[in-house]
Amino acid sequence: MRTARRISQALFFVLFLFLLVMTEYKGTDEIKYPVKVFFDLDPLVAASTFLAAHSVPRTLLWSLAVVLLTVVLGRFFCAWVCPLGTLNHLLSHSRRKSSEQIRRNRYDTRQAWKYILVVFLLAASAFGLQLTGFLDPFSVLIRSFGLAVSPVLNYLARAALFPLLALDWPAATAVAEPVFSFLRTYLLSFEQPYFFQGLLIGLIFLAIVLLNRLRRRFWCRFICPLGALLGLLSRIGFLRLVVDKDKCTNCMACSRNCEGACEPQSSESWVRSECMPCWNCVEACPTQAIGFRFSLPRRADAAVDLRRRAVVSSVAAAVGAVALFRIDGRKVVPSSAVKEGRESKKFNPALIRPPGAVDEKEFLERCIKCGECMKVCIKNAIHPTLAEAGLEGVWTPYLKMQLGYCEYNCTLCGQVCPTQAIRKLSVEQKHETKIGLAFFDTNRCIPYSMGRNCIVCEEVCPTPRKAIWFEEKEVVNPAGELVTVKQPRIDPHLCIGCGICEYVCPLADKPGVYVTSIGESRSPQNQLLLDVYGSGMT
Repeated sequence: MRTARRISQALFFVLFLFLLVMTEYKGTDEIKYPVKVFFDLDPLVAASTFLAAHSVPRTLLWSLAVVLLTVVLGRFFCAWVCPLGTLNHLLSHSRRKSSEQIRRNRYDTRQAWKYILVVFLLAASAFGLQLTGFLDPFSVLIRSFGLAVSPVLNYLARAALFPLLALDWPAATAVAEPVFSFLRTYLLSFEQPYFFQGLLIGLIFLAIVLLNRLRRRFWCRFICPLGALLGLLSRIGFLRLVVDKDKCTNCMACSRNCEGACEPQSSESWVRSECMPCWNCVEACPTQAIGFRFSLPRRADAAVDLRRRAVVSSVAAAVGAVALFRIDGRKVVPSSAVKEGRESKKFNPALIRPPGAVDEKEFLERCIKCGECMKVCIKNAIHPTLAEAGLEGVWTPYLKMQLGYCEYNCTLCGQVCPTQAIRKLSVEQKHETKIGLAFFDTNRCIPYSMGRNCIVCEEVCPTPRKAIWFEEKEVVNPAGELVTVKQPRIDPHLCIGCGICEYVCPLADKPGVYVTSIGESRSPQNQLLLDVYGSGMT
């Protein structure tokens, strides 16, 4: 069974890496194998999305199969499937003395913290505050690999191969060209990715990895909310550990090799909700005193009982978190809106969400900060927020137009979103979707400020009818001459806010044209106050 478990771990970890690589532009406008399929098996994401948004995508219903199997087999998912659990397992190898390994591998009452944490996360979701994505293992792993590990590997591969390709040395070129061609086709990103918060996310992931030196599978034992949810479900499970006291010599080999620190040396001390069934204890026992059998559920073990006070405290903390996260200047409701009985708020002009994103309130209820949309963006335009969306929106996606732009015919971000925070759009729907509106800074735009023609923004505008047009004006140039220049204008009815004009502007430090979130299709409130081509207010 231990050999079967290792094979299962290896297969699922390789599958995860394969799907992560395939969640990338590969020359087609369709992602056939998105890594989001792992979220379809995640009951924590399904539960938190349902509680926060009151609906879940159909694919997340596959997580019910994991729930049923957990009731039967216990926390098998943690030891047999979860790629983050596998990674922690690989990095938890220790050369300490046997007695020290036993001491460090005993059950710690602080392992109950993760149960309090999962109650807090689900309670917060019930109040509309989606925090699960910060700690869900799949979100952590995809975000870390997509925004930190993958960019580093891309950079190292290019840094190693580009000098060889540049050498005037046929032997080096003969080796480097096919290697780079293979990597570019199957492994590397379409372009070298760069992400804001990439360093922070990478350091957090490094901390998760290094904590395994403190305790074996530290993340799985003390933090993981998905493991905690599965542990609660396994307490009513049918799989039970049985120890033959007559054969047991109390050598503690089972405890030394246990992945969950679940005290397998006796049936009475066994902490069922911490057992991953990895079968290490069975394989390690020299007298074959340990085994598993199926039986009817009994009273749940008392070692990790959630006391009423702990549950109430977790719910109260969730209520406090909702209040803390919502008292944000960007969510101020003007008194006039309150009197009229309508909802209104301040909008951050820099908060440009990906095309297909639902209205901001629902978006924050659905988005789990996994980073899949950021990784898949062809032009590296989507980045994680820090303060742009307030505390509630940390690490949610937004477009940074000076680093990239929204490709006119690309619909990849909606294809990979696991919770439908970003809806899947057809190419035709994408063409009609506005994510913002461009404006010219007349103090910096070359035709306005320098009296010279510049038509770069109009040339690259992708809409069939150009959203940028020119008005000829006579101006005095710096030499004192009267010249005619073409000054660009924006047609707000045609502009979709893709940001390519801002990206290609010759003013590299601060472009003369910029995009804000106003006019976005997803929000009926974040609109121009005047009908610029009409005669009245809108």
